[in-house]
Amino acid sequence: MKATARAHPIQGLVKYHGMRDAELRLPYHDSISVCTAPSNTTTTVEFDPDLDADDLTIDGEAVTGRAAERVEHVLDHVRSLAGIDDRVRFVSESSFPTNIGFGSSSSGFAAAATALCAAADLDMTRPEISTVARRGSSSAARAVTGAFSHLRTGLNDEDCRSERIETDLEDDLRIVAVEVPAYKETEEAHAEAAESHMFEARMAHIHGQIAEMRDALRRGDFDAAFELAEHDSLSLAATTMTGPAGWVYWQPTTLRVFDAVRDLRDDGVPVYFSTDTGASVYVNTPREHVERVERAVSEHAPTRVWEVGGPARVLEPDEALF
Repeated sequence: MKATARAHPIQGLVKYHGMRDAELRLPYHDSISVCTAPSNTTTTVEFDPDLDADDLTIDGEAVTGRAAERVEHVLDHVRSLAGIDDRVRFVSESSFPTNIGFGSSSSGFAAAATALCAAADLDMTRPEISTVARRGSSSAARAVTGAFSHLRTGLNDEDCRSERIETDLEDDLRIVAVEVPAYKETEEAHAEAAESHMFEARMAHIHGQIAEMRDALRRGDFDAAFELAEHDSLSLAATTMTGPAGWVYWQPTTLRVFDAVRDLRDDGVPVYFSTDTGASVYVNTPREHVERVERAVSEHAPTRVWEVGGPARVLEPDEALF
């Protein structure tokens, strides 16, 4: 009962913020994202009857505290679905910097859920597996289905699951990932989201943004889709910064990248910035402009060029981490 899976992290386009149910991680509203590749998380799991306790390792370090609780929550759900009690050896590695705003929890829990369901011999579709991954991170649900995906809100697993959105933008999109290494703690921001006086304003317009984003993606309209993503990043930041803790994730480098993107756009380049809850920046542009865009923004911080990543998938046995 062993399996290995790989998943790509997500860039939020219309981002979720806050949870109506912290245990099931049911978000207040729908969200849409795109997976970024080749950045990925690979996870190997094995159900072992000889283990007295779950053995959890992420990026070479033993997992403790709240991080361990979140992994255990997913493990227990899979054990319940499969009707087994065995403890699990769990090893996970990411190919990109974590906890700086590049969606590491999304690929982490998507790979974990996919590997666990395979190891437990559960016959589940990706939308069904997305409900398992969601228990670790709502964004992980969308990393399971991959590419451009839509997580619908709801009060149960039948409603709150992810589905893929087909769009011609998959082949053309390039993402210049600008690394601004300021540690962030997303979970605390989600916990206090509804206490911001901006939260109701965000809720009032988010459903319209979801409809507009789906329409732009289906039409393959790059400018419409990524202008929406840029505006949503500003809306999310406003809500986060006006919560009780006054979270401010952006750094001076973040703002300099915003200015560089706007300068490029003023010069006729189709390019838009986006951020999740972190200081790092996604810079979205069509393939033909990516070299110019990367030159401009790399003056401010290290960059990586990513493209659209597919769904989480089970790997061959010889690719296992142990």
